[in-house]
Amino acid sequence: MGKLKERARQLIKAFKGNDYIFGPDCLDKIGYLASFLGKRTLLITNLGQRSPEDLSLIVDSLNKQGIEVMGPVPSARPNAPREDVLRLAEAVRSSGVDNLIVVAGGSGIDAAKAALVLATLGGEVEHYFGVGKVTEEIAKTGKKLIPLMAVQTAAGSAAHLTKYSNITDLQTSQKKLIVDEAIIPPKALFDYRLTFSAPLALTLDGAFDGLAHCLEVFYGASSVNFKKIREIVEVGIELLVANLPKVLADQEDIKSREAIGLGTDLGGYAIMIGGTNGPHLNSFSLVDVLSHGRACAILVPYYTIFFFPAIQPQLKILSQIFAKYGFIDAHASKLKGRALAEAVAEAMWKMARKVTFPISFQEVNGFEQAHIERALIAAKNPQLEMKLKNMPIPLSKEMIDNYMRPILEAAYRGDFSIIRTVKGH
Repeated sequence: MGKLKERARQLIKAFKGNDYIFGPDCLDKIGYLASFLGKRTLLITNLGQRSPEDLSLIVDSLNKQGIEVMGPVPSARPNAPREDVLRLAEAVRSSGVDNLIVVAGGSGIDAAKAALVLATLGGEVEHYFGVGKVTEEIAKTGKKLIPLMAVQTAAGSAAHLTKYSNITDLQTSQKKLIVDEAIIPPKALFDYRLTFSAPLALTLDGAFDGLAHCLEVFYGASSVNFKKIREIVEVGIELLVANLPKVLADQEDIKSREAIGLGTDLGGYAIMIGGTNGPHLNSFSLVDVLSHGRACAILVPYYTIFFFPAIQPQLKILSQIFAKYGFIDAHASKLKGRALAEAVAEAMWKMARKVTFPISFQEVNGFEQAHIERALIAAKNPQLEMKLKNMPIPLSKEMIDNYMRPILEAAYRGDFSIIRTVKGH
């Protein structure tokens, strides 16, 4: 495991260079990293509620670098509700600072990214959903975003490293996505010890989110980027598969916490090269009944079946990783076609069961047929079209009812047999 972690560190370093400090016990370096951004910062965080000593360490480190700290301003709630984005945007507008620091999990970082966009460029958040809309507005107005430093507190989304901001409309229970290079935090830090104070459920959700990042990008890899993506996700997936049960057994195991942090960071690296697809797309419509990580954990096995004609090399590799940690028979890699996909999907089920996750929607309290209909409607929204295009078997909106509906019905029933294969694959 030591060699695997070292390989992960090398990959992450190659990805972010000196702009990212990560590992256990690095929180005191926040002042040094922030010193490159300016001298007057607005601190956005709820960290004082769960770890006041860490908040004090952060402020002291910043002050030692001569940085004036405004705040802290409370961060966003889970799923980054639109209302929290608007509140944070107003705090940024009125602060007069030259940089922002957000210390939060993925939702808090996503909300801070979107708030910075609104505070600088104005308009409604709806205007920025989709790909490249922020950059378009910057070019049109000549305005410039002040730098944002992201300090991650939960291993999962890797929002501190990426160009993504997921924002939720609580009225419709629908999540939408801003995708733009302009919102990548120029500096980031992740002290994996910060995850100790997170609830176990959040740790598990985050690990499955990171695993879904790796799997979905791997499934969608093209001949052009397959080798690079494989290098990243093989390490990330093995770190997560090997260490999830260990964290469940001992929440204070720093070695396993570090492994999960490295694995989810590699998931962030992966989605900066490729992109997520079906499971993430559908999860955006389930925020009122499922955490993001659990929604992805349920959906990925069913999409694995749907994608099987296009992902045979990936499935061979995955079967070997799952076999190494006892989630699948060692001879499964000799299977072919749909049989191989079902074996890998069942390994995912076994891992989910090991951490007491559901494997079908019928096990989820409050899940109704209306959630499937909402997900199908959302899949046809042009603002989320990039997810359909990222699939190894791409779907047009005209194909959604014929092919995505059976995937979601299968995920409700826990029945792979009703998933259809696209003709020609």
